Amino acid sequence: MRRFYLGILNIFRSGTAYSAIAVAALFFTSLPALAEHTCPENNDYLQRKQVQALIAELVSQGQDEARLREVLGSAQCQPQILKSIARPAERTHTWATYQKIFLQESRVQKGIEFAHTHAKTLTRAEQTYGVPREIILAIIGVETRYGDHMGNYRVVDALATLGYDYPPRGSFFRKQLKALFELEHHAHIDANTITGSYAGAMGYGQFIPTSYQAYAVDFDNDGITDLVNNPVDAIGSVANYFSEHNWQPGLPVAARARLHGTGYVALAKKGYKPSFTLAQANSAGVTALSCNDDRLISEYCFDLPASTRVALLDLTGTDGAEFWLATDNFYVITRYNHSRLYAMAVLQLSRQLAAALEDNQ
Repeated sequence: MRRFYLGILNIFRSGTAYSAIAVAALFFTSLPALAEHTCPENNDYLQRKQVQALIAELVSQGQDEARLREVLGSAQCQPQILKSIARPAERTHTWATYQKIFLQESRVQKGIEFAHTHAKTLTRAEQTYGVPREIILAIIGVETRYGDHMGNYRVVDALATLGYDYPPRGSFFRKQLKALFELEHHAHIDANTITGSYAGAMGYGQFIPTSYQAYAVDFDNDGITDLVNNPVDAIGSVANYFSEHNWQPGLPVAARARLHGTGYVALAKKGYKPSFTLAQANSAGVTALSCNDDRLISEYCFDLPASTRVALLDLTGTDGAEFWLATDNFYVITRYNHSRLYAMAVLQLSRQLAAALEDNQ
C-alpha cells in the first residue's frame, strides 16, 4: 500500500497537468474499493439493532409490524451488490469505453419505437415541464433500454445490503429502505417482491425510493403513481425530475471547445458544475465552437451570451483528448447520476434520437 501511495505522488511530481488530473480522479473515486465489504455469516437482519429501530419507527407511524418483520426477515445480503457498488461503470471507464455501452444503433432504434408509441405523452411532457422529448427518451434509454432491463435484484435485498453491510453509504441506503416501506402505502409497491438495480432503483427511469417520493407524478391521472408498469407516469416523472432540478428550456447542453495556451488547465480542475462565464473562459484561451463557423462543422456548438455560466470538461475519447464547455443544463443531467460520463452519454444519445426522429417524420 505504501508503494502505491508513493507511485501516486511521483506521478503528481513528474507528470503533465492533464495526467495529474486523471490520476487524481482515478485515485479519489476508487477509495471505497480499497476496503473490502462482505456479507456477514449471520444474515438475519431482524437480529440487527438498527433494523429493530427501523421497525419500531415505522410502526409508530402506523405501519403493520407483522408485515415489516415479514419483509425484512426475508431480506438477504447480496455479495454481488457489494462488489458492484465498489466498482461502478462511471469510475472504471474513460469516455472512450463508456460511450460504447450506451451509444448503439440498437438503442436508438428501440428509442424510436418507444417515442412513436408514446408520442402524445412525450408532447404533453415537453409542454408541461419544458424538457425536450429527446432528453426524456435518452434518460429512459440509458437507464433501462426503454423498460427492457429494470434490474433483477429484489429492492429490499439491495437496500438492506447497502444500508447495513456497506458502511461508506449506510445512512443513505437506510433512508431509502425506510422510504420503500412508505411507498407500499402510497404507490402500490410490494416491498417484498419489487425488483430493481443493485442500488435499489426502480422502474423505467430507475428512481430510488426517496426520488420516487419527491418527483414521481401520476401523469395519466389514474390515481396511481406507477413508474414500474406505466411508461406514461415514467415519462412525466423524468420530465418533472429535470424541471425540479432547474432545467432551462432552450439552453444548449454543451459544445466542443477549442484551446489556446495553457489557461484551460485551471478551468478543467473546477469540475463539471458551471462556475465561470464564457467571457472568463475566452480570457483563458477556451472558446466554444460556433454554430455559425463554416470552417468547423459540429452539431455540438453554441453561440451564447458572454455572461453564460459554463464548466470545462476534459475527456479521453476514442480519438484522444476531448474538451467541452458545458452549461447549467449539463449539470442538471448530472443530478440524475453524478457523473460527467453519464451526462455526456445522455447528451449524445439524445442528439442521435432527435436526428432519427426527424428522419422518421
